[in-house]
Amino acid sequence: MQGRELGSWWHLFRRFIEVATARRLSESERTFVDSLLDNRAEGSLFFGQARADRRHAFRAAHKMSLLAPGRRDLARAALLHDVGKRHARLGIVGRSVASALAKLRLRPSGRLAVYLDHGRLGAIDLDGAGCEAVVTGFAHHHHEIRPDSISRADWALLELADSPGKAPDTPPAAIR
Repeated sequence: MQGRELGSWWHLFRRFIEVATARRLSESERTFVDSLLDNRAEGSLFFGQARADRRHAFRAAHKMSLLAPGRRDLARAALLHDVGKRHARLGIVGRSVASALAKLRLRPSGRLAVYLDHGRLGAIDLDGAGCEAVVTGFAHHHHEIRPDSISRADWALLELADSPGKAPDTPPAAIR
């Protein structure tokens, strides 16, 4: 991982709390999610995630819909970017250990390594489900440097949508 990587220790702590306290999606939230899924394969990928990942993905997609109304492709990218995490089958402790090891620049093995490779794995799954390039590209590279296939403006929006706690009503300077 490079580029954005895993964020600060504070970010990792906040993600731990988010995972520990994540609640199920409401019916209206599920309806919003369903409006962004194009086929059963995407639904299986999304709903195959842990509850905390579904909650995070919903928040990112909802934020994106406020940041860029009419850009369904970007909302889909925000919604589906973490689907590869399900391959690791890790709970909150395993995720925390994997993230801490990566933050310390140590190379974990086994399921911890799979967890840290979730972007690439998710991109493979999303490509197999027929997702558009921005969806697979963001999933693959969201902890890395922006690929040439995604514009700077779209990347800035996607990063903002994936970041906890930033207000969705203020577009980043890169896209104004």
